[in-house]
Amino acid sequence: MTTMSQAESEMPANRRSRTGKRRLWRGLRQQWKLLGLFEIDPQHEFFGMTQMMKEGLSAAVQNTIDNPLTDDLSEDDFKTEVTQVHQGFQMETFAGPVFARLRHSLGMTEKDYQHSLSSEGCYLQFISNSKSKADFFLTNDKRFFLKTQNKREVKFLLSNLKIYLAHLESYPHSLLVKFLGVHRIKIPRREKKYFIVMQSVFYPDERINARYDIKGCQVSRWTNPPPEGSHVIVILKDMNFEGKYITLDEQGAWLARQMKIDTAFLQKLNVLDYSFLLAHQPLHRDERDQSHSLATLIMRTKKSVDPGSSPTHAGVPCVPGAVLEEDSALLVSEMDCGSDSFRVTETHSSDGLIPLQELQGGAAGTSADSELQEFQVQNRRLLPNFKNPLHVIDGPDLRYFVGIIDIFTVYGFKKKLENLWKRLRYPGQAFSTVSPPAYACRLCQWVQDHTK
Repeated sequence: MTTMSQAESEMPANRRSRTGKRRLWRGLRQQWKLLGLFEIDPQHEFFGMTQMMKEGLSAAVQNTIDNPLTDDLSEDDFKTEVTQVHQGFQMETFAGPVFARLRHSLGMTEKDYQHSLSSEGCYLQFISNSKSKADFFLTNDKRFFLKTQNKREVKFLLSNLKIYLAHLESYPHSLLVKFLGVHRIKIPRREKKYFIVMQSVFYPDERINARYDIKGCQVSRWTNPPPEGSHVIVILKDMNFEGKYITLDEQGAWLARQMKIDTAFLQKLNVLDYSFLLAHQPLHRDERDQSHSLATLIMRTKKSVDPGSSPTHAGVPCVPGAVLEEDSALLVSEMDCGSDSFRVTETHSSDGLIPLQELQGGAAGTSADSELQEFQVQNRRLLPNFKNPLHVIDGPDLRYFVGIIDIFTVYGFKKKLENLWKRLRYPGQAFSTVSPPAYACRLCQWVQDHTK
């Protein structure tokens, strides 16, 4: 039988209640191994380092602001390394002009990017159920992810940066995570830390009610969900999604096709073990109705189509999604709503696809260039009038957040040995370590089987 100590019995009832709640919370935190988001306040072990990261990133972006890009990217831009000395540390920035161009093409201003990275609010630490040894941080507004990487992974990204940008140029609606910067922080008498800055797939996350990390297999792909009503963020896995579907109606075919395109690119890089991130939140009734309004249709079309899109050349923000929200009223006033071209969009955009006539300037698809035709067909998705539109797809009842992350695991000698061992350890079962062609095919099949 459990009894209270004398000290506890002398406590006021409300104080005993608070003490009990604290103990319960400590127990839950221990049970869930501190999963979720935690503010990196002055008592946190990473506070000093993240303050240095904020200061260094602010100065790195300021260097771009002070030296604006004017010309197309050169070979030297992909190799440039800039070191800035601060009190107590140094910050190195790799391929700064290249990532600045990509940010610009995504419709980000350097001032906004700088503000998110260096605002007064503390960074957030994200502790997940991932096997990765990396540290994960979020900016205070949760818009950008910062993840520590090892030297090999950074070298891999930088060596493939040119073809990564070329892929985004060919398929600007790509599901691949958007890398926005690569840096290294050097603190005296401490190990150098490489880290990358990425656009968060799950942004904004205020109403997200479920998150999944999908690899298309079964072995070790179940996570115990948090208790009902808990505010702990747990990333669920493949087996947690069984019996559920991504309900997109007409846009389901687009998602399946884009998965094939993006995984074919990753197959060329000889990588595996990447994840298809998936989250969802309910659509409010006004959001469902608003998606078909005149102003929203114009806005979504403008977001989705821009014939000059290129993250590697100078010009205005041009990758789909770059239109500012406040521009919608201006777009309505500028557009001739009585034109035939608008009537085509207004009539048929409810399926989430822009008519090919819009992309081909009224032509009926007579181009002999198969690559151009594939580009035109695949980039017909009508982006939602929402923040982070490249990673958001609206279904009839749910808004889905989708993206492909963790693309640095090369299928080398160690992974081939791991594949052989797992074939013996898990006969007849699907595990993550398989060849890049098999991995891509299996993940695409998972998306196809779970989408309707």
